Amino acid sequence: MSLLHTFGILTHPDREWESIRQERESTTKLYLSHVILLAMIPAAAAFYGTTAVGWQIGDGEFVKLSQNSAAQLCILFYGAMLCGIYLIGKFIDFFSMTYGVAESEHRGIVLAAYTATPLFLMGIIAVYPVLWVNMVAGILAVCWSVYLLYEGLPILMKIPEDRGFMFATSVLTAGLVMLVGLLAISVVIWSVGIGPEYVS
Repeated sequence: MSLLHTFGILTHPDREWESIRQERESTTKLYLSHVILLAMIPAAAAFYGTTAVGWQIGDGEFVKLSQNSAAQLCILFYGAMLCGIYLIGKFIDFFSMTYGVAESEHRGIVLAAYTATPLFLMGIIAVYPVLWVNMVAGILAVCWSVYLLYEGLPILMKIPEDRGFMFATSVLTAGLVMLVGLLAISVVIWSVGIGPEYVS
């Protein structure tokens, strides 16, 4: 059912969040049928885009990554996405009681996974690594994910909308902090030699 929810969450999120809440999907099933598959889209697209197409800065020549370098970076990116969904989900569950969520309604990983759906799907644009195109696509995907978070959290956790708004804002803040941390980790990884290797 997870992949069916992928389309529903984009076209009629209210009804789809209700349907997701009724299902009680396990974390393992969710990862196997949704997260692992969809997270491959941006990783595979980035590999193709950076090795076969390349990108251009200003009027300069097209730059590409070597296949080994691109594979290393894309595998790390893929792993970071899988871990990120899990960590954000656990953060949501940890703070659920603060916002009056019943223990039986702790569905943080489910919320994180389906909220990230637009980001996963829009990742296909990485096959064409042009900066402004990717920025526009990324902004649209982030906006839709934020909308899904604010719309879905009160439904999935069965709490009032005003409390859900505050909770969703906390989750969004944690996500931004995690993003900054991921960028810092990327710099550290590059400094120890697992960085981009360019080819002409």
